[in-house]
Amino acid sequence: MAASAAFAFTHGTSAAEPAEHQVRYTLTSAAPYEFDLFYLTTQPASMEAFNADAYTYAKREKVSVAPGAPWVFETTLADPQWAILQVSSTTRGAVGAPGAHCDIAVDGEVVTQHDDPYNVRCQLSQW
Repeated sequence: MAASAAFAFTHGTSAAEPAEHQVRYTLTSAAPYEFDLFYLTTQPASMEAFNADAYTYAKREKVSVAPGAPWVFETTLADPQWAILQVSSTTRGAVGAPGAHCDIAVDGEVVTQHDDPYNVRCQLSQW
């Protein structure tokens, strides 16, 4: 009887877990640079909804990043597999590579990351 009571208590606790997940996008750079970003801010109902009006769910912006001064954005998504961060450096001419790094963390755990001299893309499985 104690085992069934413990099971019932455990089951009730798991049902109370939040449906939303904390998603954090991070971009760092080995040198001060300006980057063009595209990232999901709000989860669409479907890929069709996203394709019909992408900027209802995503944002495109230009940011400056430097060593010790990362760009960070946090949101909540019911399905974190929708998370995406695309980064392009605005490097021109004889300027050295910025050494870009992106990562996506879900509920505090980094689940994907990418390093590249210029452009990085971090995404999960919906893309």
